[in-house]
Amino acid sequence: MKTKQIDNFFRTLLKLDDFNNVDTSLNGIQVDNDGSSVCKIAFAVDACLETFKRAAQSGAGMIFVHHGLFWGKPVRIDGVLRGRLDFLVKNNLALYAAHLPLDAHSKFGNNAVLSGLLEIENREPFGLCHGVKIGFKGRLRKPLSIEEAARRISFNGSSPVGVYPFGKAENNTCAVISGGAAMEAVQAVEEGVDLYVTGEGAHSIYHTALEAGLNMLAGGHYATEVWGVRKLTELCGTELNIDAEFIDVPTGL
Repeated sequence: MKTKQIDNFFRTLLKLDDFNNVDTSLNGIQVDNDGSSVCKIAFAVDACLETFKRAAQSGAGMIFVHHGLFWGKPVRIDGVLRGRLDFLVKNNLALYAAHLPLDAHSKFGNNAVLSGLLEIENREPFGLCHGVKIGFKGRLRKPLSIEEAARRISFNGSSPVGVYPFGKAENNTCAVISGGAAMEAVQAVEEGVDLYVTGEGAHSIYHTALEAGLNMLAGGHYATEVWGVRKLTELCGTELNIDAEFIDVPTGL
């Protein structure tokens, strides 16, 4: 498929244009190829040189990432960024990005998959981010300890970056926002949630969670955001009939 055909598919599926005014990421094609057809797409969390090299070695013609290279303002093409762009162009590798649209999607998004792993039922949108709710909350199918929640969302045996058992031993309700959403714990407190799951913790939210009796689990920014791109990797083969591969480049953060 040509890159524009792939763009039309993902732009429609993930509703990229709905996020034009709320997401600083340049969602969609960030770097195009020379017009060649793409026979394989590599999926990854981050647009970094290691990801690009492994995508090229795998024979991919496009790499789809959650965290792209461009974030809402002009930047100088020098240093590390120049090196990344130079590699993409020399290897005719197109770069595609989907940030908040991939967090928020009700089926293929990071938060939807995490909600499924935790068995959150009766899901409702949760977590305002620039006026859009990108996470989910609801009741857990069965009461769940914070330790069991950490085990369920662990990717490839990764340990959470932070476990804060400040509330109930068994949780009945849960809210989820992947990645760097520590401060949205305030919204979890305001909405009476037992357990808040995100990627990163923050010093400035610690005492608020403690004093409010909120259980908070920081599963890791990377580890909570592998799920959307992995889900799309599976979809790619069935819907686009294109070879697809997930590239795992963990940061431990």
